[in-house]
Amino acid sequence: MGEKELKLFTNFKPVPTEKWEEVITADLKGADYSKKLVWKTAEGFDVRPYYRSEDLEEVKHLGSQPGEFPFVRGAKAANNWRIHETIEVNGDCAAANAKALKAIAAGCDSIGFCISVEEISEADFAKMIAGIDFAAVETLFCGCGAHSAAKRMIAYAKDVKMNIDDACSAFVIDPIVRKLGINGKFGCCEDGSKCMGKIAELVNEAGEYKRFRFVSVSGHLFHNSGSTIVQELAFTLAAGHEYIVKLMEAGLDINQASSTLRFSMAVSSNYFMEIAKFRAARMLWANIAAPYKPSRGCASRMRIHAITSEWNMTAYDSYTNMLRGTTEAMSAALAGVHSLEVLPFNKAYESPTEFSARIARNVQLLLKHEAHFDQVVDPAGGSYYIERLTQSIAEEAWKLFLEVEAKGGYIEAFKAGFIQDAVEASAAKKALNVATRREILIGTNQYPNFTESFDSGDNNRCSCNCGDEGEYRKLKPFRGAEAFEELRMKVDASGREPNAFMLTCGTLAMARARAQFACNFFACAGIRPIDNTFFTSVEDGVKSALASNAEIVVICASDNDYAVLAPEAAKLLDGKAIFVVAGAPACRPELEATGISRYINIKSNLLETLKEYVKELGI
Repeated sequence: MGEKELKLFTNFKPVPTEKWEEVITADLKGADYSKKLVWKTAEGFDVRPYYRSEDLEEVKHLGSQPGEFPFVRGAKAANNWRIHETIEVNGDCAAANAKALKAIAAGCDSIGFCISVEEISEADFAKMIAGIDFAAVETLFCGCGAHSAAKRMIAYAKDVKMNIDDACSAFVIDPIVRKLGINGKFGCCEDGSKCMGKIAELVNEAGEYKRFRFVSVSGHLFHNSGSTIVQELAFTLAAGHEYIVKLMEAGLDINQASSTLRFSMAVSSNYFMEIAKFRAARMLWANIAAPYKPSRGCASRMRIHAITSEWNMTAYDSYTNMLRGTTEAMSAALAGVHSLEVLPFNKAYESPTEFSARIARNVQLLLKHEAHFDQVVDPAGGSYYIERLTQSIAEEAWKLFLEVEAKGGYIEAFKAGFIQDAVEASAAKKALNVATRREILIGTNQYPNFTESFDSGDNNRCSCNCGDEGEYRKLKPFRGAEAFEELRMKVDASGREPNAFMLTCGTLAMARARAQFACNFFACAGIRPIDNTFFTSVEDGVKSALASNAEIVVICASDNDYAVLAPEAAKLLDGKAIFVVAGAPACRPELEATGISRYINIKSNLLETLKEYVKELGI
């Protein structure tokens, strides 16, 4: 900082926090500070409206540089994350290879193959990876054939004498989180010990190819099942530690066990919280690995693959998923993940198209080549707000991690139902928030496209269920929009196209405001609104409503108008349509005494209310 800048700062007297608080308290005019300005997070801690330098005095992780222990600022000194795309392999390996090469030519430097069969032949494997430059492109193998692909890759690397530094591949072998979570058992193994033995065999077989990572801890499964950010982080760390313990019991040392792990985590639209989550994750993992005294530095570095959220993706108005994916990708890129996959916007209802795959790639290409996010390492470092978020998330996640450890580790906690109980409780709160519009999903529970009808797509996706159902309760991935979409699809499939007529009268400003609210309200269930600017009399409005053959008529006026206008409208309609009052007027008891029983307002449970109307319509 130059001499001029130093002089400039001396011209401004420092303002103590007490003075700021005095001004804020005065502006609140008696309102509750904590209710108005303090954010009560679902993660178990409060977020203040602002932070200052003194708020960092208790933050213990400050002072390190990117690439230095505890890696909170990054696992390496550069932010050159890899752009990942998953290719589905449903029998035609040559076609999958063609898609992969096209994606690589279009900017991807990390390719995943989701293999739908348990065993992949040497010939098919060769077709799948043909032409891939392993020095430039990282590969991932997932699906039913992940273990088979791991053996094929080891054999291929040895056969062609692949350069050790070029052999950078990962395999989604995850009996603890993925198999136990989805199937309720350890996949195709009889028990966890046998699974660990198979993984240890792969590590030993790979030998000098130490950049092969055979375990992928599928932490994104917690998020997509409705967990909080803290739960996702804590349970992912607990599962990672369980792998270290079990793999060492299977004969590996700490360097082999930790270095074969790759962590896959979701990134949601909670922008700053997600940046802080990834920073906290690296710090906590480094401290979990440190007591084992690894001799290789990479054993303490958490390799994080981020995937944009499936939980908040919508089938209706699906182009909004592009925007969600963009902000989520920004969080992951700024947080310094190793690799990132932006899911195609249409993933909720069909396999990626050429267009949706290109858009997903281009989000990251823009962040790198036009926004230059890769030119700065940990831009959040030193931010009072994000540093405190990092500390708060780390503290809460560590508490939950220790709870899991106290129950005997991740596997025992899962068998006892502790993991599922925590995630399901969070999922229920999230679902309620969506139903009541405390959490907004644009195009689904707010501002829907009134005229959109849903095309279910092909749903042709790679999936793998290994054998019979297991004995333990499973995690339940779902999307926040599913309940609304199910209701709207039912209306769309009925062929009825029911309408809700806006009877706007009384005070113009309130009539228009409530009509807009009611239009959005009913359109969330596919009930087409018939909006009207204004009627000078209730009689004219009812006459138009009956002429439209609308099955629902919503009177939209001010609270003061309802006492007179609502009973008049109800009498003129004479039961020929479902009559609804938009709002929560003080005269409601008087209106109910006249037989008016239906009301919608911002406190309504949108989902449950719409279900009632759809049922009343006979759909």
